[in-house]
Amino acid sequence: MPERRTFLKALGAGALGAAATGFSTPPARAPSASTNTSDPSPPDSAPTNWVWMTPELDVSGEEWRRRFERLRSHNIDAILPQVYTNSAAYYGSDFLPVEGEWLETILPPAKEVGLEVHGWMVSMPCTIPKIVNQHKEWFVVNRNGESAVDNPAYVDYYKFTCPNRPGAQDFIERRVEEITSIDGLDGIHFDYIRFPDVVIAKALQPKYGIVQHEEQAPYDYCYCDVCRSKFERDHGADPYDLEDPTMSTAWRLFRYESITNLVNDRLIPIARENGKAVSAATFPNWEAVRQRWHHWDLDYVHPMLYHNFYHAGANWVRDETRAGIERLRGQGRSTRLYSGLNVGAVAPGGLERLIEKAHEGDASGITLFAAGSMNDALWTAFAEATSKA
Repeated sequence: MPERRTFLKALGAGALGAAATGFSTPPARAPSASTNTSDPSPPDSAPTNWVWMTPELDVSGEEWRRRFERLRSHNIDAILPQVYTNSAAYYGSDFLPVEGEWLETILPPAKEVGLEVHGWMVSMPCTIPKIVNQHKEWFVVNRNGESAVDNPAYVDYYKFTCPNRPGAQDFIERRVEEITSIDGLDGIHFDYIRFPDVVIAKALQPKYGIVQHEEQAPYDYCYCDVCRSKFERDHGADPYDLEDPTMSTAWRLFRYESITNLVNDRLIPIARENGKAVSAATFPNWEAVRQRWHHWDLDYVHPMLYHNFYHAGANWVRDETRAGIERLRGQGRSTRLYSGLNVGAVAPGGLERLIEKAHEGDASGITLFAAGSMNDALWTAFAEATSKA
């Protein structure tokens, strides 16, 4: 791996500027072709409850210690602080635009009170101007032949890089290498490790003024030259020559495996070499984002069971938790699954109900989105509900 690291260091120095560009927070099998099929054994002392955290740069280390003591007293074992967005780092990166060294502030007090800290990284989207302007070829292309740089789906930050582009692969590898080399960090947490949603959650469609009953060309990725050539090499046909690309099992599996191979063969080995645990924030409707996460070699997985996005109730959280575990076990994986709950959408009683149903589905614990949405009443409800589990 030393030769690869030397190359990535040289790449980063030439490809990225040092100036911060500002913070834009995103809205928090058939046998795999992957050659790395090991199933990691999660540690016996794995956390039970987690919380996602977005950066706050104006809070002192002393105040963070008080906040973290409160988290511990309310049954939180691990935090997922966002250390890289689609545009900037929140730690002292050597090659990314740096918005602030937030991780350096929160890591010591978090460890002092006994919290695990897993760095939350936005993976595929990139809005760093120098990358967007100089490496347009790194980005996904939809079925209409439009680059995500020119016509991103849904929102402007949906500029996803392609999992099959060597330059994009190297860029994400270097981020993983740098983050997992940070002393004191327990793990890395992949978010947006997928393609754009080919069909967005039903409750969100009115927000964007769209109606999706099937896969539509503007949201169907990736038809870049590299993906098309790789698929034609393996299957004897250009995706554009398929009678109906949306009905092709081979083309669908190709996209699934493109993400899986990136995760299993390129990213996880870096984290493992640096002694870090690996987790991911994933979709329950994984097919819509080509994210077959039950084939990934993760220690922990945090499906985002945001029931309000799907016009669903608490029983849906139970059912999706159970279904995710069944998919993992069907692949012979012992990955621990934590039900991700959107606390901004519930009252205290509703949160207790969601937690109860997640545990009925056999979740290993709960992950809250997000710390900034919690209030006294919700923390009390959370502590009471998780103490019963």
